[in-house]
Amino acid sequence: STAAWRDEVHVRENRAQYREKFSAVVPILSPVLRVSLPDAGFYLWARLPDGDDAGFAKALLAHTNVTVLPGQYLARTTQHGNPGAGFVRIALVAPIEDCVEAAQRIANYLK
Repeated sequence: STAAWRDEVHVRENRAQYREKFSAVVPILSPVLRVSLPDAGFYLWARLPDGDDAGFAKALLAHTNVTVLPGQYLARTTQHGNPGAGFVRIALVAPIEDCVEAAQRIANYLK
């Protein structure tokens, strides 16, 4: 494990790949969703226009075969509401070509 913790090459390469994915996907989605580059991570959080994150995720899958995760599934509902409600989490873990195609499908679906 010591060798793995000292290997920063794969970390730099991974960061570069995510920067490239974010740079390619955000301009496609930003005209149709409130989305911006994250400070860290490999997810995009998009605010939905109508706030129905579970309904949107289900319809998106049915119409485009693109899977996103409803934000409400990642938080707990409290007396103040659910902080994830109205958002979807979009994971950019696939190859860049697949991420771009998925973003285009989402954009076309919302248009």
